[in-house]
Amino acid sequence: MSEGLKSCVLRIEGTNMAEEVAAAASASGLNAEIVHLKQLEPNCPSSLQRRLEDYHMLILPGGFSSGDYVRAGAIFASRIRSSLGNELLRFIDEGKLVLGICNGFQVLVELGLLPAGGERAEFMPRAALATNMSGRYECRPALLKNVNRGSCIFTRKIGYNAIVSMPTAHTEGRLLFQPSKEREWIERLEETDGIVFRYCDSEGEFLGYPWNPSGTTLGIAALTNEAGNVLGMMPHPERAYWRYLTHTWTRTGRPEEKADGSLLFDAAYEYLASRF
Repeated sequence: MSEGLKSCVLRIEGTNMAEEVAAAASASGLNAEIVHLKQLEPNCPSSLQRRLEDYHMLILPGGFSSGDYVRAGAIFASRIRSSLGNELLRFIDEGKLVLGICNGFQVLVELGLLPAGGERAEFMPRAALATNMSGRYECRPALLKNVNRGSCIFTRKIGYNAIVSMPTAHTEGRLLFQPSKEREWIERLEETDGIVFRYCDSEGEFLGYPWNPSGTTLGIAALTNEAGNVLGMMPHPERAYWRYLTHTWTRTGRPEEKADGSLLFDAAYEYLASRF
């Protein structure tokens, strides 16, 4: 295990999954520290000061940052952009990893980092995560098919077209594009291997509700950038890291074994250990 690998779990008021994500990352060797956004700002007292460049992975956890006022993730995204925008772009372009889960995915979309518009990271919003078609909070286990052809670093331990299970818990998870550009963006994502997970049934078929809990376009549950080092996803891998956390733990092997969510964190560790 590389003791030098460090992950920053970034929080502000309203994030509520930081401890769970930190535990999952640390279990895979990505020594995690929960850091408030203000600690990365230059006016922070020196005893509390942290620098983004000292970490190898940035994780934006789930929750309801700033109460999800305006739109889910919008305020958190605005504060990130104004506080450490240039540092974050450098972080990504250096090949370090960014993982946004649920509210964190919403933040990445609000920032414009996903869906990506080119090889270099930039802040250019191109999509939205809208309210679920049901109009309510949807919390349930979900089946996900890995449709990424190999560009995404986080899914290198999951076979192409393999089906994994992770829970969802969100109100605003419906990925939408501007109607006049939807086909253009879908074609671009397919061309650049930008789609990672799609909601499916146990046979791998892409169906509607309730298999697709939000009604998201094409059942898209996760996106990555062209370099594959930024992943945004609505399901929660940290809630499926250990088998005893899953809804089937009593009938699928030993509860202390790792479950599907661990594959993403383990892949992140292996990539960073080989590079840094």
